[in-house]
Amino acid sequence: MEDLTSPLHDIRGVADAANGHGDDALLRQFADGDAAAARVLTDRLAPRSFSVALRMLGNKAEAEDVTQEAMMRLWQMAPNWVSGQAKVSTWLYRVTLNLCVDMRRKKSPDRLADVPEPEDGTRSAAERMQDEARKDALQTALSQLPERQRQAVVLRHIEELPNPEIAGVMGISTEAVESLTARGKRALTAILAGRRDELGYDDG
Repeated sequence: MEDLTSPLHDIRGVADAANGHGDDALLRQFADGDAAAARVLTDRLAPRSFSVALRMLGNKAEAEDVTQEAMMRLWQMAPNWVSGQAKVSTWLYRVTLNLCVDMRRKKSPDRLADVPEPEDGTRSAAERMQDEARKDALQTALSQLPERQRQAVVLRHIEELPNPEIAGVMGISTEAVESLTARGKRALTAILAGRRDELGYDDG
């Protein structure tokens, strides 16, 4: 007979339920004491928080710290969550960005830490090196943007959020998001323009 009390069964059950329920439902389940719901929600949301933090900070260890703190705040807030006021992911993005702003204010902007990526064994060493150069160039260019432009560009072009959700995350109008994104994209293009050949973008 199947052991219905096993942790694996609990996680699978919550994961199956999550297919028909959103983050709201999972957060309510966690608030009611369902630890398996927290694990599913962590698997779903923590990578998004980390991705944003990594692009905002350029530092893997700091991004991990921000993600851990953002998720901790989510669990602390869970008992008071009011469904329908906002998306859980929107709330988490906002907290992540605020934590990144706080961390950037505290640290000295004298370096960009290495952001290692898993190696793809099917690619040549030259291809991997060029990919790393492109990632480093993008991260360096992002670091030169004003804070709000960087936030808008990361959320729109890296996280691929729709403008209305970005507006909710940043607490501004959709028009302001469009303006910030357009200015940020133009600035990135200008910053990277002189490195097209170096980065392998010489095919027009």
